[in-house]
Amino acid sequence: MSAQEAPVLRLSGPVRIDTVTTLLQTSVPSFSQARSVVDFSEVTDIDSSALALMLQWRRDAESAGSQVHFMHVPDNIRVLAELYGVTFLLQEDSGVEV
Repeated sequence: MSAQEAPVLRLSGPVRIDTVTTLLQTSVPSFSQARSVVDFSEVTDIDSSALALMLQWRRDAESAGSQVHFMHVPDNIRVLAELYGVTFLLQEDSGVEV
């Protein structure tokens, strides 16, 4: 793995209030690396609970001394992030190779 490559967690299916707890427990990004990426490109349905999940992953990464980046975040989550003032979650790192 080169310095620019990062482990990728590819989410698929729904990311909703009824799936977020399971996702948090079973799909933890690899915070042992300096950077991790969560890819939303295969998510089929999403609600505002995804923002809570993203915030938790960000806290977990910071606690581990790493960073987490999000790719292909659906537009409705971008709108909600702006409304809630958490657009910093959505800053994508174009230097990350996946």
